[in-house]
Amino acid sequence: MSVQIDAVILAGGMARRMGGIDKGLVELSGKPMIAHTIARVQPQVDRIMINANRSQAQYAELGFDVLSDQESGYLGPLAGMVTAMNNTDADLLLVVPCDSPMLPTDLCERMYASLKEADADIVVASDGEHHQPVVLLLKPHLKDSMQAFLDAGDRKIFLWYEQHKYVVTSFADQPNAFVNVNTLEQKLVIENAK
Repeated sequence: MSVQIDAVILAGGMARRMGGIDKGLVELSGKPMIAHTIARVQPQVDRIMINANRSQAQYAELGFDVLSDQESGYLGPLAGMVTAMNNTDADLLLVVPCDSPMLPTDLCERMYASLKEADADIVVASDGEHHQPVVLLLKPHLKDSMQAFLDAGDRKIFLWYEQHKYVVTSFADQPNAFVNVNTLEQKLVIENAK
């Protein structure tokens, strides 16, 4: 791919289902969960940014730029995405959550192929059954649209991307790729599966 692709790993949430623990830093098989996500994503992109609204010093120790939401109040994944779009000069931005340690190693390649084929602005990943609304490949020029959506008080990602030309890439051949760890019970399941 001759295009430049940056990635943002979203670690800015409140992790209510994880008891408020910072999900990206929860240990999984001896490493912070976000380290597994980084290992999957790093070979696929030119640069990684981490969106975090707490534990910034710990995330910074991983060696990547750490960006806090430009807007306060934990406004959800869109706030992290728009912050990343304001901090990239890349042609495309890959968005992934910090709690998906088994992401496809061909995620970017396949999503980029879908984007080009459909001449779309956004690609949404699917596990074959469900869209993965925080696994996106998108054009950063959409930041004004996303900011306006946030400013209007909207938070639902799929309502935003449905306003644009988007396409879905199925990863039905990798059914566990988007398993995310929202609870300590799920963490144990993934550790046993690795």
